[in-house]
Amino acid sequence: MDVSERSRRPLVPGYLYSSASRPLGLERMISGSSRISKAGNGGASMGSFVAQAPSEPGKIELYSPMYYAVCTFAGIASCGPTHTAVTPLDVVKCNMQIDPAKYKSITSGFGVLLKEQGVRGFFRGWAPTLLGYSAQGACKYGFYEFFKKYYSDIAGPEYAAKYKTLIYLAGSASAEVIADVALCPFEAVKVRVQTQPGFARGLSDGLPKFVRSEGALGLYKGLVPLWGRQIPYTMMKFASFENTVEMIYKYSIPTPKEQCSRSLQVGVSIVGGYIAGVFCAIVSHPADNLVSFLNNAKGATVTDAVKRLGLWGLCTRGLPLRIVMVGTLTGAQWGIYDSCKVMAGLPTTGSVAAAVPSTA
Repeated sequence: MDVSERSRRPLVPGYLYSSASRPLGLERMISGSSRISKAGNGGASMGSFVAQAPSEPGKIELYSPMYYAVCTFAGIASCGPTHTAVTPLDVVKCNMQIDPAKYKSITSGFGVLLKEQGVRGFFRGWAPTLLGYSAQGACKYGFYEFFKKYYSDIAGPEYAAKYKTLIYLAGSASAEVIADVALCPFEAVKVRVQTQPGFARGLSDGLPKFVRSEGALGLYKGLVPLWGRQIPYTMMKFASFENTVEMIYKYSIPTPKEQCSRSLQVGVSIVGGYIAGVFCAIVSHPADNLVSFLNNAKGATVTDAVKRLGLWGLCTRGLPLRIVMVGTLTGAQWGIYDSCKVMAGLPTTGSVAAAVPSTA
């Protein structure tokens, strides 16, 4: 097999990564199902969902505990700081969702906020944002890598390759269920601090005041709407990213991924992430409006939100600003996440399309 064919092998999942210790029976099973073409002693698969495991001394083995630890740390680094950086956009967006009569547009929203609360008003809720989305990022990315491999193992090599997008969707949804449990209390306090001036200065006084007012379970009042917002968002984020990156390497970059520089690979991750973020914002925006409404009004229900905002309002209110915010966020997050993986000696996320084996 020539170098170009070898370099186009995709990187995930890792349960079939070749190694000297793999049982002979498993090797034969893979050979039969994937039509492996051998070349001497260094044969590799064509058209399979398989990649070569790193074997160099000191390298982190894919899907080892250390690998998941790196992904968890990278998730923290990618989500917490980026969400905190766009706090001003988030504050204006939330207020536009809660009080559209006062915050009529993006431009006027910034003007009203600056006039009434000053520059500090743009950064209200930064602490629960930082802690909440750091916790969410750790679970989102770490568990995504885990579930992606887990579901690939269950599917087997043939179906894992054939239905890889379904695996991306299932893995990201499973990860987000866990991630939102970590995020929800911080999100509840954040929205209250950002949309009710005078409620609290931040997390330190806002959290105990919220608990006194709503009870400890009140912190999870918005969990179901949060799932409704974040699960479709994350499914779109990961599945569209993986497929977008694959298409970029397939149609836009003539050089195989493994021969591209690390900086170019990270650049592809940023572009793929921004494109994915646009789709994420559109899919999850109605639920985002619900989360803001429920966390702002004591005793409010989903029915109240629908009556107040209307279906059109749920889908469109604050959407342009959220597209800008989420697109930027998602692109930056994938760039940071894959930069962390590269610094640890790991491949970037996303694979190139597998070569179709010749039947001639």
